[in-house]
Amino acid sequence: MEMAFGGRYVILLMALFSIYCGLIYNEFFSVPFHIFGKSAYECREKTCSDAHTAGLIKVRDPYPFGVDPSWRGSRSELPFLNSLKMKMSILMGVTQMNLGIVLSYFDAKFHGNALDIRYQFIPQMIFLNSLFGYLALLILIKWCTGSQADLYHVMIYMFLDPSGNLGENQLFWGQKELQILLLLMAIVAVPWMLFPKPFILKKLHKERFQGHTYRFLGTSEMDPDSEPDSARSRHDDFNFSEVFVHQMIHSIEFVLGAVSNTASYLRLWALSLAHSELSTVFYEKLLVLAWGYDNLVVKLVGLVIFSFATAFILLGMESLSAFLHALRLHWIKRLSLFLAIFGAREWNSFDQDGFPQYTAFCQTAGLLPNACVQSWLRLPAWWEEIL
Repeated sequence: MEMAFGGRYVILLMALFSIYCGLIYNEFFSVPFHIFGKSAYECREKTCSDAHTAGLIKVRDPYPFGVDPSWRGSRSELPFLNSLKMKMSILMGVTQMNLGIVLSYFDAKFHGNALDIRYQFIPQMIFLNSLFGYLALLILIKWCTGSQADLYHVMIYMFLDPSGNLGENQLFWGQKELQILLLLMAIVAVPWMLFPKPFILKKLHKERFQGHTYRFLGTSEMDPDSEPDSARSRHDDFNFSEVFVHQMIHSIEFVLGAVSNTASYLRLWALSLAHSELSTVFYEKLLVLAWGYDNLVVKLVGLVIFSFATAFILLGMESLSAFLHALRLHWIKRLSLFLAIFGAREWNSFDQDGFPQYTAFCQTAGLLPNACVQSWLRLPAWWEEIL
């Protein structure tokens, strides 16, 4: 109970979002409800005997809010909802990844690091939105226009045959030229992330410590290596190969992560599909089946089993599963785009230099105060000198 009280706000937000999702799909325990008006579809005949064989016909404007309840039980229910949920997952994933990159901009601005803004934030935004931002744009255009274009074909042949004819998959004028431009921008963004920053750091480091080295040339009374924290020792702190390898790993990780993270957000589609199918099975195979018998005991047993299955499996296990998957998407997929750790230091309670700034950074990253203290980190000495 103490754990539930500690997470009361998380539970409240999950409950509110569950109600919102129920309104989006216009369902309550897998039972469709016409809450916001009449359906846009009707049967071809009054008896509706062919509703599941010949399909429905559209007689009025689309449903005003959410999914039309008439999709439930139709022949095309599963293909339609699968396509809808998959596209919604991609839109949410691209939006959250863009949010993570934007937070990296505010982090770099807070630390006064213009290099990260110019050579990480800008090329990362270009690469992500040139490919997956463009995919999100195509999804929205397809929804608004009602086009039958195959987006799989569009994205695959954007790489295999950029100058090829789109044919019936063309959604707007100038699409082929735009795809070529976006592909070139994505290609240019990769070396933009990889090469400039290490060489600029090396150049800044040499310029900063060159004067310190020449200061000892005219004197013979002091050995530059004997002075604590001398210029020569500071100069040796900078390892170009280590910096370049680190930047290369970061660039490769971002490029591959842009693909894997987008695919990882499809777990939202899988969770929604599993929850929907489980709800349908419990409703049709337990409650409806038991209610078909003319026996009060059978009806009560079916109702009790349905209630327990709904409470423990749908509300308990499914909610926990959805929470853990959402937590993973937040912690790994989003935080990895702007939260960087360069190495740990031993905590000293008397060393408070820079801790207020790091506390502010922890608040930006969403870390709790205890976690912020335990992860009190410090950049290498050569990085601090450059910044």
